[in-house]
Amino acid sequence: MTGDVVSARSGTPVDEVARWLAEYDINGLPVVDADDRVIGVVSTTDLRRTRRATGADGGLTVGAVMSAPARTVRADDSVVHAARIMSTSGIERLPVVDEEARLVGMVTRRDVLQIFARPDADIRDEVTDEIVVRALWLAAQSVDVAVHDGVVTLRGNLESSGEVAIAVRMTRQVDGVTAVVNRLTYRREASYRQVV
Repeated sequence: MTGDVVSARSGTPVDEVARWLAEYDINGLPVVDADDRVIGVVSTTDLRRTRRATGADGGLTVGAVMSAPARTVRADDSVVHAARIMSTSGIERLPVVDEEARLVGMVTRRDVLQIFARPDADIRDEVTDEIVVRALWLAAQSVDVAVHDGVVTLRGNLESSGEVAIAVRMTRQVDGVTAVVNRLTYRREASYRQVV
């Protein structure tokens, strides 16, 4: 996410926004109200559409051309959630808001792709260090973690089905993981039901 975001108000002149988009080399920005709550997004596509329809944009304000309501994500939402919104909505950027819908940043398709383009070795190291060693308190060599193109394969024999479920669930949440292949076995059934 980018925290330093150029934003506009609904009363900002369209020609001013066009200048900002060119100056900052961006193709869209959020529109906020007086309390910094996101109320829309204006993009180069919105500006082009307006120019075609009216022949000019002089005198128009952002409020007349913005796309509203804006699709947003919260700062604590997952990257996968943001990627799904972008994919299903056909958009390239999402304003990031806090719990009161105030703008705190922007996430772009490029930001999302960088996460998923994470090197396999980095993913393997994180799964081994953070999940196997720190979360499950196991020796690093007790679980074989193999990663190929973001697909993680877990192999080993753990104490309980609960440990297996935790390992798989936590691995799915690691940035850059696209799928988890569970080849883990266990010595005993957990005494509680665990949903994976």
